[in-house]
Amino acid sequence: MPNTPPYHLHHLHLSPSLRRIEARHAGQPLMQRAGLAAADFACELVSELNRPVLVLAGPGNNGGDAFEAARLLRERFFDVTVVFADDAGKLPADAAAAHARFTAAGGSTRCDIPADAHWGLIIDGLFGIGLTRPPTGHHADWISTANRLAQRDNCPLLALDCPSGLNADTGNRPGPCIEATHTITFISGKPGLLTAEGPDHCGRVRVASLDLASDPAISADGHVVSRGDFSAWLQPRRHNSHKGSFGSTGILGGAPSMTGAALLAGRAALKLGAGRVYLGLLDPAGPSVDANQPELMLRPVATLFDAGLQALACGPGLGQSDEAVRHLEQALVSALPLVLDADALNILAVDGRLAGILSSRSAPAVLTPHPAEAARLLGSTVADVQADRIAAAGALARRYACPVALKGCGTVIAAVDGRWWINTTGNPGMATAGMGDVLSGFTATLLAQQWPAKAALLAAVHLHGAAADRLVAAGIGPAGLTAGEVIDAARLLFNEWAGTGRGC
Repeated sequence: MPNTPPYHLHHLHLSPSLRRIEARHAGQPLMQRAGLAAADFACELVSELNRPVLVLAGPGNNGGDAFEAARLLRERFFDVTVVFADDAGKLPADAAAAHARFTAAGGSTRCDIPADAHWGLIIDGLFGIGLTRPPTGHHADWISTANRLAQRDNCPLLALDCPSGLNADTGNRPGPCIEATHTITFISGKPGLLTAEGPDHCGRVRVASLDLASDPAISADGHVVSRGDFSAWLQPRRHNSHKGSFGSTGILGGAPSMTGAALLAGRAALKLGAGRVYLGLLDPAGPSVDANQPELMLRPVATLFDAGLQALACGPGLGQSDEAVRHLEQALVSALPLVLDADALNILAVDGRLAGILSSRSAPAVLTPHPAEAARLLGSTVADVQADRIAAAGALARRYACPVALKGCGTVIAAVDGRWWINTTGNPGMATAGMGDVLSGFTATLLAQQWPAKAALLAAVHLHGAAADRLVAAGIGPAGLTAGEVIDAARLLFNEWAGTGRGC
């Protein structure tokens, strides 16, 4: 199945911002509201009233949320077992009050998970966003046991705020981590739920705003990409149009044995609406025509820059030969909007002079690295990039003075001014050769149609994933999904978005 779009999820906050929001509203009953939202969601998930609920409560405020939810579920006649093995006297004030309300209502706790029970629902209230180190001791054991029991009993596993063991800011898990089927996150979305390992541990995400949906004093740190981020540029085509109305897109690449990458990028550009698409192939023995897409104009790379282009994608199958470096420099010193991917990025990573040209050019450019390419560009490692994808994307945008899409699970788009987005469309079927070439073609053709760089990048990334999701929903993939199949699906979807897919 494709990833399910998050529920009421758009604004994203990092942990320091969430702490400030909580402090500003300390006089409001936030924990009671969180417990009520969790209990309401739990009632939706439990299939039968007579199936018992296991609640794991931790030593902090996440444990307080769990106590509130457990008390309310007991009031609704659920059979609730709460496991809590920490010192109630050391709970934070709000969590201690929640614990007191739970016990005053007749609730009790156990020190370990019962070995002989079968569960209708498991609730994880161990750590939420409050832990950045690996869980240890009995908490680590409970996490492993909860994951195993949810599998055994085929029951939902609901995480409160964030699956315990997952870093809510980065999406990394340094140790044992809850594998939730559902997560109810409070106040705002957290980026770690949506990128890196987050989607594999959060399941379906729902946001409970706790009546704090808008706090004008604290703006969102980031956002989830939505169509609204680029809808102003989605316009039906005017009847009085011609091929010159929609730009000439160029593709620079196609070195020996890699012409397929350039062809995929060209086909993607053509089917996303480019008026003309020119491929400059570095392979002297390369094809002169694409038999499957004869509308593409294939030519020797030396003549590409004479084609009157409006935008150029550099990198699909480019290679790193001296000729590739020479033509990449020609692109960088031109006034063309550029998409830089694949070997164009690898050349920039080792050629400081060309990197300097990129960072100082006035014409638009965008970078679309995967984590290994990003690591080369930053002089870092893949592990460092993946440890904080938002920080890595932002560092690239600042260093090269252009918008960046750091590809991967939860692609991060970073702008030069510090703003960032996480894209939630897409699925594991996209982990196959050629997908990045298709994204380059999509982005380049939007640039050729005069879209601003940031809007073009956001739209291309979002569309790319949404098209793949539509294919998987139709039974095409995820295993065996190909980059070429995504092109036609994207064409249909883009026309729907632009309001031209419904006929006259």
